[in-house]
Amino acid sequence: MTDHTADAWEIAAAYERYVGRWSRPVASKFLQWLPPAGAGAAWCDVGCGTGALAHAVLVAEEPSRVVGVEPSEGFAAAARTTVDDPRFEVRPGTAAAIPAVDGEFDRVVSGLVLNFLPDPIEGLVEMRRVTRAGGTIGGYVWDYAEGMEMIRAFWDAAVELDEAARDRDEGVRFPLCRPDPLHDLLASAGLTGVRIQPLEVPTVFADFDDFWAPFLGGQGPAPGYCMSLPARRRAELRTVLEARLRRDRAGRIALTARAWAFHGSVPD
Repeated sequence: MTDHTADAWEIAAAYERYVGRWSRPVASKFLQWLPPAGAGAAWCDVGCGTGALAHAVLVAEEPSRVVGVEPSEGFAAAARTTVDDPRFEVRPGTAAAIPAVDGEFDRVVSGLVLNFLPDPIEGLVEMRRVTRAGGTIGGYVWDYAEGMEMIRAFWDAAVELDEAARDRDEGVRFPLCRPDPLHDLLASAGLTGVRIQPLEVPTVFADFDDFWAPFLGGQGPAPGYCMSLPARRRAELRTVLEARLRRDRAGRIALTARAWAFHGSVPD
């Protein structure tokens, strides 16, 4: 079981500047890949955060309703403001305790959350409880090990300066950022027809400051580690990163963010 005490997720604006802005295109690609639910389906977005995935469902699908479940009051408030649709509501809760009755939803989805659950199998079993028989559970997680290049670059530089930073690296901490462990977990939760698919989106930063500033927001493991450093060591980390990252002629830093998408069915 992973210790998540340093993984702060409370300040919506800082999260949006960090990875929230890249979660929206991933959400759209995920829904294009997910088997269609059909008009009138009831959806649940577990760990809805600031509402990126819920908003994408409302735009791309024809749901009767979308229920977001979110433990952070700050994120829940942001989701209610961002997703202006009468079919959307946010309920306080967690993946381990979803405030819904058995079989309430046709689709239960979760974006960029599974790695951060204290007990992922417990969360998936609870998602299965609130999904109707024959319904679908799906979601996606960042490929922290390799494909989420923004965060990969950060930790590679951090470990170069401080070997102890390796224990904070999401690529080390979260085995579910790889397809095989992710597949095995879903199968262990009793889902059938499990599929895993990589989703990639470009992450282009206007300049180095656009890349660096989000790590000063304190939201998530990498920014949390960054802000825990004394000013001198944080400046050293910035220097190493700035030297490593390539720019184009306009000074932009063009990277890629890869997520692993997954879905499986609840047996009839």
